[in-house]
Parts: sequence; structure tokens; C-alpha cells
Amino acid sequence: MQLGAFSVCLSVKDLQTSKTFYEKLGFQVVAGEAAGNWLILKNAEAIIGIFQGKFEGNMLAFNPGWDSKAKKLESFTDVRELQRQLKAQGVRFVREADESSSGPAHCVAIDPDGNPILLDQHV
Repeated sequence: MQLGAFSVCLSVKDLQTSKTFYEKLGFQVVAGEAAGNWLILKNAEAIIGIFQGKFEGNMLAFNPGWDSKAKKLESFTDVRELQRQLKAQGVRFVREADESSSGPAHCVAIDPDGNPILLDQHV
């Protein structure tokens, strides 16, 4: 099962303060909207998203359809198909993608310890 590009989504108190901190660690903004309270930062192959006021806690994220440079893949498993496969294996979801839709969508699974895992397809 190919889940797509991996990143860690961090819930932050102050977007600008966190951006400045991660820039000191060598991260650079590669996407996002500061006015919308979210940014995607990258340092070599490491990708993090920082989000102010969007969700509680931190989560792992996978982006079906994207490579590690946020470029669209020629072929990939759609997020709705990943959701179907995971549900068939007993994975619990707290948010589901509309299986009758197509294109961008997301769903959130929960691991056995209660950690959220975001499957967020942008294409």
C-alpha cells in the first residue's frame, strides 16, 4: 500500500513564532498560506506542516498523489480506495472521505493509541 508523501502536522500556538524557529533549523517554506494560519516547510527530505488553530494535537500525514517534492505522481492509489482498504482491515476512522466523490479529499484514521493519521489527497 502506497500512502504518498509523508509529513508531520504540528498544531502550533503562534504560526510566525514557529516559522521563525523552524527556519533556524534549516527549514524553508514551500507551500501554505500564512493568512490562513498554515505553512508547509521542508529541510532536505523532511517535511512538516505547521497549523495554528486548525486542529488539536499533532498528527502524521500522508498525501496520496504527491511525491516528496509535492509534485503530482503519474499514478497513485486514490484516498477513497485507501480508505476502503483500511476499513476492510478494521482501521477506525474519525473522518471519512466521501466515496462517491473524486479529486481532492481527506480522511483521518486513528491508530491503537489514539494518534490521528491524516490521508490528505490534493489532486
